[in-house]
Amino acid sequence: MYLNCHTWYSMRYGIFSEKQLCELAKQNAVDALAVTDINSTTACLSFIKMAKHYGLKALVGIDFRNEHQQVYVGIAKNNEGYLRLNNFLSYHLKEKIPFPEKAPSFEDCYFIYPFKPEKKWHLSQLTENEFIGVSFKSFQQAKFKDFSTIESKLIALNSLSFRNKKDYNTHRLLRAIDNNTLLSKLPQSQCGFPEDKMHSLEESLTLFEHHPDLLKNTKKLIDSCHVDFEFEQKVNRNLQVFGKSKEEDESTLKELCYANLEKRYVEPSSKVLERVKKELDAIISLGFVSYFLINYDIIQYAKSKKYSFIGRGSGANSAVAYILGITNVDPVELDLYFERFINSSRSSPPDFDLDFSWKDREDITQYIFERHANTALMGTYVTFKHKAVVRELGKVFGLPKENMNRLASGYFQWEQLDDLEKLVLKYGSYIQGFPNYTSVHSGGILILDQPVHQYAATFFPPKGFPTIQIDMNIAEDVGIHKFDILAQRGLSKITDAIQLIKENQPTAQIKDIEDVQQFKTDPKINTLLAKGDCMGVFYIESPAMRGLLTKLQTDNYLNLVAASSIIRPGVSSAGMKEEYIKRHRYPEKRKEAHPVLYEIMPDTYGVMVYQEDVMKVAHHFAGLDLDDADVLRRGMSGKKTSKGQMQKIEAKFRDNCKAKGYDKALVEEIWVQISSFAGYAFPKGHSASYAVESYQSLYLKCYFPLEFMVAAINNGGGFYAIETYLQEIKNCGGFLHLPSVNKSDYPVLIDGKEVYLGLGYLKELEIKTVRLILENRAFYGVYTSLENFIDRLKISVEQIAILIKASAFRFTQKDKHQLLWEAHFLLQKSKNTNSQPKLFSKKEKKFTLPSFSQNFITEYYDQLQVLGLSLINPFLLLKEKVTSSVRVNELKNYQGKQVTLYGYLITAKRTRTSKGESMLFGTFYSEDFEVFDTVHFPKVASHFPIRSKGIYKCTGRIAVEFDYVALIVDSIYKMEVLSNPRFVSKY
Repeated sequence: MYLNCHTWYSMRYGIFSEKQLCELAKQNAVDALAVTDINSTTACLSFIKMAKHYGLKALVGIDFRNEHQQVYVGIAKNNEGYLRLNNFLSYHLKEKIPFPEKAPSFEDCYFIYPFKPEKKWHLSQLTENEFIGVSFKSFQQAKFKDFSTIESKLIALNSLSFRNKKDYNTHRLLRAIDNNTLLSKLPQSQCGFPEDKMHSLEESLTLFEHHPDLLKNTKKLIDSCHVDFEFEQKVNRNLQVFGKSKEEDESTLKELCYANLEKRYVEPSSKVLERVKKELDAIISLGFVSYFLINYDIIQYAKSKKYSFIGRGSGANSAVAYILGITNVDPVELDLYFERFINSSRSSPPDFDLDFSWKDREDITQYIFERHANTALMGTYVTFKHKAVVRELGKVFGLPKENMNRLASGYFQWEQLDDLEKLVLKYGSYIQGFPNYTSVHSGGILILDQPVHQYAATFFPPKGFPTIQIDMNIAEDVGIHKFDILAQRGLSKITDAIQLIKENQPTAQIKDIEDVQQFKTDPKINTLLAKGDCMGVFYIESPAMRGLLTKLQTDNYLNLVAASSIIRPGVSSAGMKEEYIKRHRYPEKRKEAHPVLYEIMPDTYGVMVYQEDVMKVAHHFAGLDLDDADVLRRGMSGKKTSKGQMQKIEAKFRDNCKAKGYDKALVEEIWVQISSFAGYAFPKGHSASYAVESYQSLYLKCYFPLEFMVAAINNGGGFYAIETYLQEIKNCGGFLHLPSVNKSDYPVLIDGKEVYLGLGYLKELEIKTVRLILENRAFYGVYTSLENFIDRLKISVEQIAILIKASAFRFTQKDKHQLLWEAHFLLQKSKNTNSQPKLFSKKEKKFTLPSFSQNFITEYYDQLQVLGLSLINPFLLLKEKVTSSVRVNELKNYQGKQVTLYGYLITAKRTRTSKGESMLFGTFYSEDFEVFDTVHFPKVASHFPIRSKGIYKCTGRIAVEFDYVALIVDSIYKMEVLSNPRFVSKY
């Protein structure tokens, strides 16, 4: 009876999930129903899978609508019909054209037109697979209508969208949000009907008892439909053959591997050869050959375009991937577990996360789509978040903005709210978590054996690549495994820095950036690591990471690999970070490790640091086989496992430990460590991949700091604000300049040691203005004066004012106030409407203007206004001239003593203690622009809040822990600065 069911994937229309739909059907003794979401097949796969567990027959299709007006409902007879429906929907979504009034002629599909009493139906108009659907509401409205002429084509089509009145009210709110209108102004045409709910079987039979053909047609349709997928079996639906045949693929992979073997291992040992053979045998037997060849092909394309990349994920544990150049992590050197990468119980291919520059990823994606036929981006769903839905509902109810802000912030008292505000919160908590709209997964790409539309329809986001309407969870259930093609700015910093070096220092010798081994052994680079001098360096520049590197005195690659994982929250929260640091710094502490654990993990002193350590402990300590150990690791990491599998493995873990005679308290401690950190720790190969990129960045920072910092700024900076990297340029001996119409480019530009801020950094300067300035300068040379500039460009006085305030015309050596007056005079006089440059320049006019005063204070505020930052030393603006009691480089000598430091805030991070209290970690520049860190325990953090940028007087005691120095703050006050004299009243 229910051939038109809507889940909440009928975005901003439906109310319940597929599971709730199944539960509703069971409660009402309904044994078959069809999910037909509005212009979507998102819920179909999960509904088919779920329905089996509820003993339901699952039909799937689409409710085709134009502007939310139902045209017809399409239901698939079989998998081929499901494919056709997805093709049809995807085409119309791509072309953005309405669905035709007449349904397509698909033999494997049924189409049901909604009954309209006013319409005259003729059987000759309907094909064998077309019907007229009568809902409860439409049947009651046409109670006395004669159906005899069309009864052979009638079918029960009651829409199912709601369970109760609350659902219907929520539906109307969602429709108002979707239409961006007040609830009171929402037209009924945009909504469903309260009657669109489930009725008992008796009610249905009673209503249609005088129309046996209608019931017969409905049952016949239901019985003839069967769409199914193999969810319970381990099926891999990715592209299975890369070349002409599986045999050819296997031969190609072996040839590539052995042809490139000696490039990675000059004289391969028997251990290496044995590992390579073992891996190849496993890859071939489990059917992952094409997966490796696809990734290899992508990397080869990237290399041909000279794109930087990083290969990571569980695939980084693979010697085959290392030999093929997919990763730069040597699994033999790092003793990476083969079973972490692949094992007999694994049905999914190993993960390869391929990172490219954010500038290159789109071209890589385009190449993949052109190379392979059955390709799509992975979809995902953005859900309603609390703050957002409260604001949306506030608009629907017509609440003032300040009321919405208060409700969204959570700072209110329930008893002081009015009825509308309480309704907003009531329905906001109900809607929170509903799917809001379909989006694109951050990096997932599908390369399938069969057409993508066999599984779901696709939509087309702004980038123009087809994106499947399902997410990765149900995709994996049906055997679809994504390729991860990701973007990051760290790689762009490297490639851009190298290009800047070539342009700025043509004679400089730049080492091969891919030969990371030479960087690992460079004492200068390792000295930067040990000092934590890593500002701008990928992944290791945050205050927490710099502090950890200092504590560990990290001066080698393996130590950096460990640090990259230790910093993760799971390791820290389980107390293993502190234990690792102690055992690293003080060898005698290593004796405290349990002998078995120390023997299992000697490189980390018996401390679990990586995800693989879960496997090691489970295998060697608890005696689980490696396949079970990997299942345990996956389960602890939040990956899917079979029902009940984790409980069985935990029981086996404990039973084995008991049989080995381990102390019960020790077993419990180990289990707590495993369960607390595995989900957050990195795989060792992942940490190693990150460490490779960190070393590449460290090399550039060590030997070419100015170019590296400019590249960092031009790629959006990193952990810190842009002004922090500008200060680093000064600290590295560079000379910073404000934007200049004659020197600057759009991004930051470097010329020797002179660094010019880009015109693109002027907040209100339009892109088209920047383009005009640069193009005209490129064709006709530098600007000789303000009048020459105005004569050559069609530009508004507002845009010129921005440039003047930024001192972009300082080459004229005229005061900014004078330039502003001249600009007004010249623009009012010329009114140049011709965009063509003049052949002959006019003689410049001389203006007599009064004298103006300009000082560093007004200059500071001008820069702040147009750039959002200032190149002027902020300490010069303090009302009270101050001097810190000690220099930053002397702080270690003041351990335990009270000191006062004045610091310009770089960043402040709020976190929670184990008791749930809020505390703060701060990073500041001293008066000498040396970095120092602060710790604000809960009482201090609450009494002395830090709310904005500025200079603070920090008083407290110096703490030194493993050579890492921090100021434990007792009090902190923001210092007053000189005001902008233009806005200070004289009265």
